[in-house]
Amino acid sequence: MRGVDRKTAVVSGGATIIGEAVVHAFARAGANVVIADIDVEGGSRVADQFDDRVRFVATDLRDDASCEGCIASAVEAYGALNLLVNLAAVYVDDGFDSSRQDWLESFNVNVVGGVMMLKAARPHMQRAGGGAVVNFGSISGKVAQTGRWLYPVSKAAILQLTRNEAMDLAPDGIRVNSVSPGWTWSRVMAELSGNDRAHTDAVGGAFHLFGRVADPEEIARAVLFLCSEEATFITGADLAVDGGYSAMGPERAEPAIPLLAKEERPQ
Repeated sequence: MRGVDRKTAVVSGGATIIGEAVVHAFARAGANVVIADIDVEGGSRVADQFDDRVRFVATDLRDDASCEGCIASAVEAYGALNLLVNLAAVYVDDGFDSSRQDWLESFNVNVVGGVMMLKAARPHMQRAGGGAVVNFGSISGKVAQTGRWLYPVSKAAILQLTRNEAMDLAPDGIRVNSVSPGWTWSRVMAELSGNDRAHTDAVGGAFHLFGRVADPEEIARAVLFLCSEEATFITGADLAVDGGYSAMGPERAEPAIPLLAKEERPQ
């Protein structure tokens, strides 16, 4: 993809299934990549698949010094910082029964963590003559989903945050966009379904025009596009990578996610 080769990208949540796909996409396009994740084992495993163009830096998005240290490590290793992908998130969500601490944890990681990463990255992007940021929204931030409050509300906040960031950072030559994936094969879906992709497609396919959930690589290609020179006049936008979910909608008026669990399968 034009304009990504020899650039440096930081990917928070790069140890996740979707994050790993994003790391692979950037590495194949010739970028240097720093994986920022709290999962030391997972982050190291992903980084070990590559040469020294991909590194792992243990990062806790709840800690400003940790965010600043990650960005500084990227610049020290590769000389510049051009691209930032805010993918990391927590899925703490008991809906109405969620505690104040649950709410604070959700927003601390899902929203504020990405802001702090961008705050640390901005001066380096300015020195590089600009950059691109991709925040991770979700279809969950656009529709109501039974029994889920924290994750959808935090994702809705990210969509507004993206517009605000795009407006204020445009003078720096920094573009800020978001992607909103539909149901995507991920750690949560793998764990709930017992790593059964066919079952996950059977449950989630009803909500998507292609009759299946997304592959992580499909989300990664959209992120790469928004960071490339193919998207130089796109900022403040949300790209729905949802297989027609938002066009078709809505979901059923009962919890759908639990249907992924093996014990919930119809006989």
